[in-house]
Amino acid sequence: MVAYISQLAAQNPQVADMQRIFQSQQAAYALRPMPSSNERLANLRRLKDVILKFQDDLCDAVSQDFGHRSKTETKIAEVLTSLEAVKYSSKNLVGWMKPQRRHSGLLATPASARVVPQPLGVVGVVVPWNYPIFLALGPLVGALSAGNRVMIKTSSFTPRLGETLKRMLAEAFSEDCVAVITGKGEVSEAFSHLPFDQITFTGSTNVGRTIMQNAASNLTPVLLELGGKSPAIVHESYPIADAAERIAFGKCWNAGQTCVAPDYLLMPRGKTDAFVIAITAQISKMYPSLLTNADYTSIVNDKQYTRIQSYLDDARAQGARVIEINPANERFENTRKIPPTLVIGATPDMLIMQNEIFGPILPILEVESLSQAIEFVNARPRPLALYYFDYDEARAEYVITHTHSGGVGINDVVTHVGVDDLPFGGVGPSGMGRYHAKEGFETYSNMKAVLARPKFYSVRYILPPFNRTVHNLIDKLFLGK
Repeated sequence: MVAYISQLAAQNPQVADMQRIFQSQQAAYALRPMPSSNERLANLRRLKDVILKFQDDLCDAVSQDFGHRSKTETKIAEVLTSLEAVKYSSKNLVGWMKPQRRHSGLLATPASARVVPQPLGVVGVVVPWNYPIFLALGPLVGALSAGNRVMIKTSSFTPRLGETLKRMLAEAFSEDCVAVITGKGEVSEAFSHLPFDQITFTGSTNVGRTIMQNAASNLTPVLLELGGKSPAIVHESYPIADAAERIAFGKCWNAGQTCVAPDYLLMPRGKTDAFVIAITAQISKMYPSLLTNADYTSIVNDKQYTRIQSYLDDARAQGARVIEINPANERFENTRKIPPTLVIGATPDMLIMQNEIFGPILPILEVESLSQAIEFVNARPRPLALYYFDYDEARAEYVITHTHSGGVGINDVVTHVGVDDLPFGGVGPSGMGRYHAKEGFETYSNMKAVLARPKFYSVRYILPPFNRTVHNLIDKLFLGK
């Protein structure tokens, strides 16, 4: 892989510069392999300061990349969550860094056993386009807390944000500590071939496979957050208005371009019409108009817009009832805004039920019972999130224990991602590994096992030959012979 990168670097100045930065970070880590807590806390303070300074620039850049994106959404979902992550990690960092005492066990007695968190080295972060601030800075917080150097590859779909992030982080850090890489094509390909000590990737399952394959050539461990079709299940006893309010929030936020957005809805038989009325009223309340409403976000680019429209066309062709929620009866030609849309009578054969939607489209399927809903979910790839609406705690616990997903929201959607004390990640096709919380610190650390013996060496008493009295005692006292 070194030869492959060198070959690309000889042909592409951007790849050559990226390789130079990587080597400078490796060299810097070798000189400072175990930064103190004070150094790490200082890095987090610098990060906080530049986030606050550049927050408006970040919001403007993302909005320009999207065509339009609500500034308030960006501040809440990306800027505020990033600042909260810095605050949480700063508060807990010293405790996380302390060696963890462990029991040494019979055969190692007398000895002391501990786990020492050690920085991995140089971490690579591949950032998606949908939340390009939070999904760059969240892993950065974890990696810096663990004492690493970090290279961030931004999405080519959000070039203005990439340049703004690059300018922002260059003001706070030398490039041998934190660097932002922009570009596409060969630059993106070469990035995942670099021999990082860990790679964090957020994005589609198909690209995740490629990242993992490239990383495997260097035996680089990967953290994959891949999304998937996150279901929402509503119990028949649950108030329809409550369900509509909460699901509308999760489906309309960022125009549904959220990896943990509720992807489809499983409703009790006969409840769909009431839900349609309730969610239409809720969305109309949030967005009285859509076309020029600064609160309602556009689809990021023409490719994604066309993909979503193809799902709707396929659903119509297969007999689904498609309901646009368009309170002001506006027309959206020559824009990338898609009104919140319900697909009634969706079936598993439709494209909209086979692919992650990543847009403001909500397929609704009816089920006869909770057990049928669980069976439907479990027959499909394990999702990044699952949402269950029911005020009965026993039934909610049953759903938690009888389904698999990266995370679960009970009577809520999406917001579990912003709870800093909860680990975040997927399972199976929706990803592997966890970041956020203490688990994130450990993901970006080598949790090194250390056993230390005193001068007295007890092992000598069990050395060969194995026919001595001590061996007979071990058989009799501990092995039941």
